[in-house]
Amino acid sequence: MAAQKPVEARYGMVHHIGMALVSVGMIASAIVHFATNSNNAPTLSLNDPRFVVFALLAMAMGYYAFLGINRFRNRQPQIVIDHDGILLGFGRNRRFAWDDIQWVRLRRLAMRPQLQVGVAPQAFLAVDLQLSPWHLDDSLRPIRGVPSAVLVRDNGLDVTAAAMLDAVRTFRPNLVKS
Repeated sequence: MAAQKPVEARYGMVHHIGMALVSVGMIASAIVHFATNSNNAPTLSLNDPRFVVFALLAMAMGYYAFLGINRFRNRQPQIVIDHDGILLGFGRNRRFAWDDIQWVRLRRLAMRPQLQVGVAPQAFLAVDLQLSPWHLDDSLRPIRGVPSAVLVRDNGLDVTAAAMLDAVRTFRPNLVKS
């Protein structure tokens, strides 16, 4: 029998450079629009609510450009599923051994499938993933009502959640729930 090959999911290069380019393009188009239509441009004052709104939007788009470029350059695997268990990256680099994982399943949120991983409570607390429902750009999220489980979003990754579930199925088919 051939050795089972680990599955590694990295940030998708096209997705993240596209996110950065669109963000920079939106900032540039707003600047060009107001430069060519100066009578419609907001005044450069914090008293002008339009200036404040456009400044906040420019900061948000600048953040997403920065995030897109950083993720484009990051070629480290963000998820590794191998014979040792599941490694979750995304700035945390924490590994769950197969003995600590109780179940894995695929759930849909709108149209996107997402991988859910249920972990033994002791192992979940020991790893301290620092999950927050408020990090909108984070691919790891807590699952409401399931205190020791994590949701892995495949948005921006080069491997789909379904392929990750198939990888779990090859290493530990008894953990996969429907």
